[in-house]
Amino acid sequence: MGEAADGLSFVAAAAAEAGVPAEWVQAAVETLVAETTALAEATQALDYAAFGRAVKLILERPAKRVVVTGVGKSGHIAHKIAATLSSTGTPAVYVSAAEGVHGDLGMVGRGEVVLAFSYRGESDEIVALLPSLARLGTKLIAVTGRTESTLAQHAEVVLNVAVEREACPHNLAPTSSTTVMLAVGDALAMTLMRARRFGTEDYALLHPGGSLGRQLLLTVGDIMRAGGDQAMVRADQTVQEALLVMTQAPVRGVTNVVDDAGRLVGVFTDGDLRVKLEQHGAAVLAEPVSAVMGRNPTTITPDRLATEALAIMQSREFDNLCVVDGEGRAVGIVDVQDLLRAGLS
Repeated sequence: MGEAADGLSFVAAAAAEAGVPAEWVQAAVETLVAETTALAEATQALDYAAFGRAVKLILERPAKRVVVTGVGKSGHIAHKIAATLSSTGTPAVYVSAAEGVHGDLGMVGRGEVVLAFSYRGESDEIVALLPSLARLGTKLIAVTGRTESTLAQHAEVVLNVAVEREACPHNLAPTSSTTVMLAVGDALAMTLMRARRFGTEDYALLHPGGSLGRQLLLTVGDIMRAGGDQAMVRADQTVQEALLVMTQAPVRGVTNVVDDAGRLVGVFTDGDLRVKLEQHGAAVLAEPVSAVMGRNPTTITPDRLATEALAIMQSREFDNLCVVDGEGRAVGIVDVQDLLRAGLS
């Protein structure tokens, strides 16, 4: 009685806060509870021996793709699982069962593994594919809620995703069943990912446009200002000459200071200039830049990750960072704005 009262109180409070009818909140809560319950039950009921066979079936064919198929709501789940497999180290392609019977079956190679999603396992389009899949010598894994279905009978491995009831109040719309299908498909992808020792760097290679890809792939060399895009002066040049170089460079307000061999010996910034002007006046402009530069500057090499450069700059409140090669020669400057524009933050 206490828990029921608490539940009613939560629904009423949430509805009042949102300014919506309590029955709307109640419907949302019931759906979430039904689907999480179905997932919990599926975790206990899944045939892990069959699951293991499915994983082995895919791993035993490293040169083959996984062809993922389905129709209707199950087809949407299949499409998503194909994308997840592909992005986590298991090449996969989605073939709609509806289009497969009209020519797209040509995308299925001989001996490939086919992962078919169909809750009832009797969809006309799925059943129509089965004879051709058999002639192609494919290995069929069925993800279905009916182990006695036509699909299951033709499969080498069956992953049972039966649910007691859909979250739909009429027990009609695929809801709990598609949630369990999705979770089992994800579990298969994640297990294969671990079995292949597919790590973060592998993931980044397949996601170069994403934030993780940028963090793991973008190096200082990719982002630094080099050549004519950086300011560089010799230590024996005057402060006035250094200022001219600094104002002409794309990254203003800083210059690398090098010796005759191009080795970095210091860094000079407009902040250094302001301090010296306050102390010595305009006479400082005729001084060699070596007299006013900052010595022993913090540096980084081109092969380091750009995120490392950003971390150094943020921790020390730098706007720029000198880049040197293995011999200590100045090869570039990293500007914090370039890092931020590259999507690193």
